[in-house]
Amino acid sequence: MSVEKGEKIVDEVKVKKGVKVAVPSPRKIRIAAFLAVMGPGIIAGLSDDDPAGITTYSQLGAHYGYRLLWVLVLSTLALILFQDLGARIGVVTRQGLIGLVRQKYGARSGVFSASSLILANIGTMTAEFAGIAAAGQLFHVSKFISVPIAALLVTFLVLRGSFGRVEKVFFLLSAVFLSYVLAGFMAHPDWGQALHGMVVPSMPFTRDAIFIATATLGTTLAPWGLAFIQSYAVDKRLTRDDLRLLRVDVWTGSLLTGVIGFFVVITCAATLNKQGITNITDAAQAAAALKPLAGTLAKDLFAIGLIGAALLAASILPLSTAYSVSDLTGRPAALDDGYTEAPLFYGTFAAITVIAAGLVLLPGAPLVTILIWTQVLNAILLLPLLFYMFGISRDKRLMGEFSATKNMQAVYMAIIAMVGVCVSCMLWFTFVR
Repeated sequence: MSVEKGEKIVDEVKVKKGVKVAVPSPRKIRIAAFLAVMGPGIIAGLSDDDPAGITTYSQLGAHYGYRLLWVLVLSTLALILFQDLGARIGVVTRQGLIGLVRQKYGARSGVFSASSLILANIGTMTAEFAGIAAAGQLFHVSKFISVPIAALLVTFLVLRGSFGRVEKVFFLLSAVFLSYVLAGFMAHPDWGQALHGMVVPSMPFTRDAIFIATATLGTTLAPWGLAFIQSYAVDKRLTRDDLRLLRVDVWTGSLLTGVIGFFVVITCAATLNKQGITNITDAAQAAAALKPLAGTLAKDLFAIGLIGAALLAASILPLSTAYSVSDLTGRPAALDDGYTEAPLFYGTFAAITVIAAGLVLLPGAPLVTILIWTQVLNAILLLPLLFYMFGISRDKRLMGEFSATKNMQAVYMAIIAMVGVCVSCMLWFTFVR
């Protein structure tokens, strides 16, 4: 079959033993190949836009308008590079991140990483259900109804579905993020100021500004997302031949993450910040505040996006934890395994979901304290995980021809240094000042 000078591609028809066989065009073959590989990058990337992330972006826009959009740009670039690295490590080594940490750096490092990840994930999972509860209340649905239903939905989805079926539902949930794009246009932002905020760095040297900048970096480059994408690439059974298309998937997912964050920021900058409403404590409050400023539809779109984001993250977080626990114990599992084949994997998923949902429903539970310490744990865990990934990327014994080049090693170290500065500032403001 030949295609001449980019002209219209048509399917050839071959005749074999009197039967016509349609041969797909090269374009269709490329699209089919991409669709087969697509998943880890887009799902892992968009799941970073969870309620904690949406809340952080809302605060960024409400407090500082368009001024700190450049922080989101840098965070998105860091996400692209380390998600790409995580996916590549998973495909080449055929192992999850925690299992590799244990293998290369020893059992203590593996146990520390897994334990910190479990504690942080429980706190973050609590934030997902808190987001569902808050968004449900905007539609006059009690948290005692919305949270148990959400917990049952995500548990049924993962524990009873095959890998292919679960992935299709993840993609369906991801579509809800379009509501933030629509809400952003409805807010009528100042596009010139938004562009200026993206390309011209400006940072008030205040405690709150440093906290929100660090939170933006941390919520975008989340430890659980790095662990998830590597294990998910392994679970999808991708091979080295898929790496080129997988990179497209990863870059697409990470860019979409930044785009969604951008629209959340400009929505709040154009409405809340413009009206002097800067005291936003969660994304549901931001959604409610939009109603008198941008209309009921904008408020509803923001709330619907929050529910979808929470459901997607509430499915991914315990899955990330289950992968990590299974890898640590040397018993890796996959979604296509039955419960009898992988009881630890499914038991971990169920336990994280039940504990987090129970904390949200517990009267008087210190949710704010849990969320604050969760962010501290995430910050503490992020740095060693990035160092571990950097070390693995350089290891020719593990990565072979796919080990990081000198130039990429320098880029990874620059990102790690940036994260280190942010985390150090956050810890100093938290525990010293």
